[in-house]
Amino acid sequence: MTQLEEEKSSGPSAAIADLKLEVVVIPVSDVDRAKEFYGKLGWRLDADFRFDNGFRVIQYTPPGSPSSIQFGTKVTTAPPGSAQNMYLVVSDIAAARKELVSRGASVSEVFHPASPGANFQPEGSGDRLGGPAPEHLSYRSYATFRDPDGNQWLLQEVTTRFEGRVDRAETAFSSVNDLASALRRAATAHGEHEKRTGQYDANWPDWYAAYMVAEQSGEKPPQ
Repeated sequence: MTQLEEEKSSGPSAAIADLKLEVVVIPVSDVDRAKEFYGKLGWRLDADFRFDNGFRVIQYTPPGSPSSIQFGTKVTTAPPGSAQNMYLVVSDIAAARKELVSRGASVSEVFHPASPGANFQPEGSGDRLGGPAPEHLSYRSYATFRDPDGNQWLLQEVTTRFEGRVDRAETAFSSVNDLASALRRAATAHGEHEKRTGQYDANWPDWYAAYMVAEQSGEKPPQ
């Protein structure tokens, strides 16, 4: 059997090396100005390294994110401001927008797309409908903001993941806010559950846990 045949026979279930996306480089024109902007957002400063040859790299990590951004001098040849539509996933878009605005970011109003891809259209586009998606449908509510160079961030509200997007065995919450939001949604759903059954559910902790795991992994939640 040739090497190519062996690779094909291994199939998609074969183990592969982890490839963890951890850092995205963004192009800026004024490093100190960008550092001040992202610092005011409350993002964690991981590094600010300077070298004798003029190379400088700064790394920030958004709250609750497993991935970081880097910018600096001699880091990229991309034009400043050319990084567009970088996703920041949030569990409560109104709360996230409010906090970013309080920290000095100019954030658009929350909107939802009237047609596929409208979230990538310029602000003011007729395909952007004002307000969150009806019933806060997961993946459908957005807001945008830019850094001083024009690099654009896209807030997206995600509460229930598509099936298969999260390994059930690795369900986790990246921040206190995410966990609190998940608990609130579980409490609301559990209240409806008790209305349907017409009785108090003494086993509510297990119900909450099952609901929160199902919500993250995209499975059908308990009724």
